[in-house]
Amino acid sequence: MTTIDLPLLPLGKGRDLDSERGVECPGDLPAASDPGLVARALAAKEALGERLFVLGHHYQRDEVIQFADVTGDSFKLAREAAARPDAEFIVFCGVHFMAESADILTADSQKVVLPDMAAGCSMADMARLAQVEDAWDALAAAGIADAVVPITYMNSSADIKAFCGRNGGAVCTSSNAEVALEWAFAQKPDVEGGAKVFFFPDQHLGRNTAVLQMGYSLEDCVVWNPHLPNGGLTVQQLRDAKMILWRGHCSVHGRFTADVIDELRATHADLNVIVHPECTYEVVTKADLVGSTEFIIKTIEAAEPGTTWAIGTELNLVKRLADAHPDKNIVFLDRNVCYCSTMNRIDLPHLVWALENLVAGNVVNQISVDPATEAEAKVALQRMLDLPGRTAKD
Repeated sequence: MTTIDLPLLPLGKGRDLDSERGVECPGDLPAASDPGLVARALAAKEALGERLFVLGHHYQRDEVIQFADVTGDSFKLAREAAARPDAEFIVFCGVHFMAESADILTADSQKVVLPDMAAGCSMADMARLAQVEDAWDALAAAGIADAVVPITYMNSSADIKAFCGRNGGAVCTSSNAEVALEWAFAQKPDVEGGAKVFFFPDQHLGRNTAVLQMGYSLEDCVVWNPHLPNGGLTVQQLRDAKMILWRGHCSVHGRFTADVIDELRATHADLNVIVHPECTYEVVTKADLVGSTEFIIKTIEAAEPGTTWAIGTELNLVKRLADAHPDKNIVFLDRNVCYCSTMNRIDLPHLVWALENLVAGNVVNQISVDPATEAEAKVALQRMLDLPGRTAKD
C-alpha cells in the first residue's frame, strides 16, 4: 500500500492546481460578496434570450436554482435540453456526468456549459473506465463474461455508458432500475444458470433493487472492489453470484444511518421516513417509503398537512421542501449538515461568470463528448428508453 502526500488547505481557501484540474476560471470570477450578482445574472439571461436554456438540478443551492428555466434530476434535465433544439447554449447547473448526458442527447450545434469544471460526482468517479475494463477481463478469466450483462446507473461518466453500449448493456435511473434489471436478466436465456448483472457504480441501488424489489437474496449479491486483486472475490463467488455490485456509493446518501431513524421514531410517534434508494440496505429497510428524488418531491407535495417526515436525501432539496410546505413537519435524516459538496461548486459567481462570457461571445467550460463515445453511450441510453414503464425520471 502506498501513500500520497496531498496539500492541507484551509477549508474554502487555497487550491492545488496539480490535483484539481479545471478548477481555475479564465478571466475574473466575480466575488461572492458582490451585491450585484443577481442583477448581473438576470441581465445576462435577458441578453441571451432564447439562445440560452438553464438547467438546475434539485440539489443545487437556492441562489442558483432561482435562475433555472427547468429543475429536475439528471436524466430529466438532459431530455429537457434535447427538447429545446433552438437553444444554442445549455448551461447545466449540476455535475460533470449530467452535462455529458446533456451533450450526448442534444444536437451537435448546441453547446453544453458547466459553470465550474470542478463540479464532479464522487460516485461517478468511483468507477473509472480502465478499472471496469480490468474487471471485465477478470470476469472473462473466470469463465462467466458470456453470462454477464453490464448495467450502469445514470450517475456515471460517458465512457462508462459507452462501455455498456458496446458490451450489450444499458443505463438505468433510480426510477427504472427494476425494469432495467429485469431486462438484463432476460438477455441470456440460453446461459446455464441464467444471466448475471454487473452493476455500477452504486452498489446500494443495485442491492436494494435486486433484493427488495426483485426477490433476490443478499447472498446472491457480491461486491467487486476495484482496488483488490480479482475484486477481492474468488472465482466461485463470481460464478455463484447473480448481482456483481461495484464498490461505489453516494457520499451524501451513504451518510444516513439506521440508528438516526430509531432516534427520530422515538421522538416522533407519527414519523414517516422517506429515503433515496442510494441509501444503504440497513437504512432503506427501516424506511417507510423509498424512491427517486422526483418520487420524494411528489410524495411530500401530496402528503396531508400536519404530517411529520424525515427525508433522507441532499440537504438543499430537503430545506427547499420544508420551506415550500410549512404545513408539514419536515426534518433532515442526519445529525449533521450534509450538502453535496461537488454539486455546491456551482455557485452564483460561477454562474454569472459563465453567462457573462456567453454574452461576450466566449463559450467557457464547454462539455463535449467525443463522437465515438457518444455513439456507444447513445446505444446504452436507447436500450433504457426502449424499456417498458417509466424511463424519463431518475
